[in-house]
Amino acid sequence: MRNLTATSTGVEPKSRIYFADYLRAALVSLVVLHHISITYGASGSFYYIEPATSAAAGGLLSLFTNFNQAWFLGCFFLISGYFSPTSFDHKGPRKFLTDRLIRLGIPLLIFFFMLSPITVYIAFSHASAAQLASAGLPSPLAWTWQFYANSVGTGPLWFVEMLLIFEFGYAIWRFATSDLSGQKEKRRSFPSYRKIFIFILLLAVASYLIRIVLPINASALGFPSLFDLPQYLSFFIIGTVAARGDWLRKMPGSMAKRVFGIALVATATLLVLAIAGTEVSSLGWGSLVGQGSLSSAFYALWDSTWAVGMTMFAIAFFRRYFNSPGRFWKFFSQHFYTTYILQATIIVAIAAIVLSPIHIESLLKFGLASVIILPTVWAAAYVVRKIPFADRVL
Repeated sequence: MRNLTATSTGVEPKSRIYFADYLRAALVSLVVLHHISITYGASGSFYYIEPATSAAAGGLLSLFTNFNQAWFLGCFFLISGYFSPTSFDHKGPRKFLTDRLIRLGIPLLIFFFMLSPITVYIAFSHASAAQLASAGLPSPLAWTWQFYANSVGTGPLWFVEMLLIFEFGYAIWRFATSDLSGQKEKRRSFPSYRKIFIFILLLAVASYLIRIVLPINASALGFPSLFDLPQYLSFFIIGTVAARGDWLRKMPGSMAKRVFGIALVATATLLVLAIAGTEVSSLGWGSLVGQGSLSSAFYALWDSTWAVGMTMFAIAFFRRYFNSPGRFWKFFSQHFYTTYILQATIIVAIAAIVLSPIHIESLLKFGLASVIILPTVWAAAYVVRKIPFADRVL
């Protein structure tokens, strides 16, 4: 988010990485679309959901969210980790950790204690007594201590919470290695194809193993996608390593295209095999969500390949086509963190209050909601950052 950029940390690299700001803005927009798709029938959990009008619509929206889930948060963690070493070097450990507590911790607390209850109240304002009871909320819905206690939560800001843990972990590692100046961290050259493929294989094995205990879509410790922890943590670590070698700039564009091409081949083979093994009962490959099944193994290998290939392709694409200030760069670079914080509340407000009376096919409603919500969220971020002192945190 913005607090992880060189500008927000007060550190200016040798030359501004404009494409990283554009990429993060695109990723935040994809997060918004991801949550809108769940709202209208894709698999997954969210505050407010309308059932899909058809199995086909639900399937297409779910396919969209599955492709997103496989890579976009890992890409976020990688870029976040990329700016951590420079910030730590420039600020020192105390100021680095103080900055992270302010810029990550304050928005997390605001969402937990304020925005989350508001979002839950809006989402359940027209719910039946049975729906309220299943969610542990009072009926009729009212602002009571019972309601408040059951409605606080991190919501989509679990990402910020996990990132805060990773950032503290990085600082602890720098302390443990007595490398407060960053002089001991090696400047590694960009990895070879062999190393990339070994990493993909190791990530697939780690993902497969963790999903035996935590199947896909299972929540744990307040995190809705802890089953992807191997990807999140490894991508953040790779980001910190990449910073020393300037990998975002030095990654060969031709390599990014080839690895992405391999990811497309994996989609046409491994993903198809995983889904087929789930749908065709005679194959007996088990569920692709985990539990040690063969389908889960194919799926873990696919999403690991897709995560690496899509992340490399996205970085190369934005580096080539969006690497100058441009007309909208300043707006995107300043507002994408605030947009991420506000998006869940605004999605629920528009979907539950404005669009709920409209009864049309799910895909059409997804399109309509996207056209309305996406610019509204960015506009709201602009307004919020005009609040006095808000820009010091956001």
